[in-house]
Amino acid sequence: MAWENDLGDQLFHENMNNVAPTGIVQYYNLVIKSAQGAEVTDVEGKQYIDLLGSASAMNVGHNHPHVVAAMKQQIDELVSYDAGYFTNPTSMKLAERLTKLAPGDQKYKVAFGTSGSDANDGIIKFARAATGRSYIISFEGGYHGTTFGAISAGACDVNMVRKIGPLVPNIVHVPFPDLYRHYPNETVHEISMRYLADFMRPFNTYLPADEVACVLIEPIQGDAGIIKPPDEYIQAIHTFCQANGILFAVDEINQGLGRSGKMWSIEHFGIEPDLIATGKSIAAGMPLSAVIGKADIMDALGTSAHVFTTAGNPVCAAASSAVLDIIADEKLPEKSVTDGEYAKEQFLKLQARFDFIGDVRMFGLNGGIEIVKDKISKTPDNNAAAQIIFRAFQKGLILVKLAGNVLRFQPPLVITRAQLDQVFTILEEVFNDFQQDKIKLPDELKNMVW
Repeated sequence: MAWENDLGDQLFHENMNNVAPTGIVQYYNLVIKSAQGAEVTDVEGKQYIDLLGSASAMNVGHNHPHVVAAMKQQIDELVSYDAGYFTNPTSMKLAERLTKLAPGDQKYKVAFGTSGSDANDGIIKFARAATGRSYIISFEGGYHGTTFGAISAGACDVNMVRKIGPLVPNIVHVPFPDLYRHYPNETVHEISMRYLADFMRPFNTYLPADEVACVLIEPIQGDAGIIKPPDEYIQAIHTFCQANGILFAVDEINQGLGRSGKMWSIEHFGIEPDLIATGKSIAAGMPLSAVIGKADIMDALGTSAHVFTTAGNPVCAAASSAVLDIIADEKLPEKSVTDGEYAKEQFLKLQARFDFIGDVRMFGLNGGIEIVKDKISKTPDNNAAAQIIFRAFQKGLILVKLAGNVLRFQPPLVITRAQLDQVFTILEEVFNDFQQDKIKLPDELKNMVW
């Protein structure tokens, strides 16, 4: 049987019968029973090394004992009370810690939510309120979530917005720099200037700069394929924003909290943002998000404009404080740099052997590996990527793809060197199998999404 998991196959299809299609990104028949560190175990007892990290929500690893202990202690004291009415010591302590983690030395404040999506909705609200302006600039290829503001700001998948319009108005999308696909002999500076011209085109033709509230950007785009723009480009945009009273907001939901080798990925550019959206790994996958912003901006909205019954939930806040402890105590950003360089070296060795590996982008333990028809044309090969990740799954790796053809490499930052070595032993086998045309996809996965 191609899926090699009878019970998982049964439970997976039962789930598909009861859950709306929009809530399922169909890859495999994996039904997870338990997890620890960088490994998960399915209902049949088979173990997998997790290279997805629960969509970069498990930077500190699955079921970290410090997170579990903090949550258990909090459960014994207080499970929940609407922090919009009455706060609690655990959530108060977390808010103070988060304000101190923001880049720069200005006064920051926090607004809690329950998902990265609502954090990006919050950025739109705070930016509009603080500036008295309505327009938001975001980027093609961006993923910001699926609530209405977030999905309107994103631009990475047509199916995300099909049938649900009209979307939130006054959001303008501009191209995001791609250093892999460029004109012949084009320098990084020339690429930066070409994309900067694209960024400026709306301002030069139809969009008054004094009506723009903020630029919302992923400093490293995630779902577009782990793409980092040139420093010169980001610096130019930031300078333009400062000159025109436009807030500079960053989405750190996927890339923050040590993932890219820095606490926040915007720190790679030396920029102090006005607003930060964070979620996912902030509480080891528990439902918590936050907008961290400069105090004068955060004071622009009054009571009830951005508040949720379970936002800042004390159990989630306890998990988050434990996460921040782990990131600091285990030096996970530094580990991400070291292990990311090691992983990059291994991928480059494989790239030299296999013509279908077109580009290796690694920023910490945070990689996008382009699967292409060949290195000259750079034509994306979605079918090849689907076959590769399926065979990897059969061999015990949880690996998915981005933008159709990009392998998503985002393991928990606690992954061991021995586990990484095992990963690359398996990937070499998988790439050989693909090159020798030994992989056959099940029919139901031939149109694999995302």
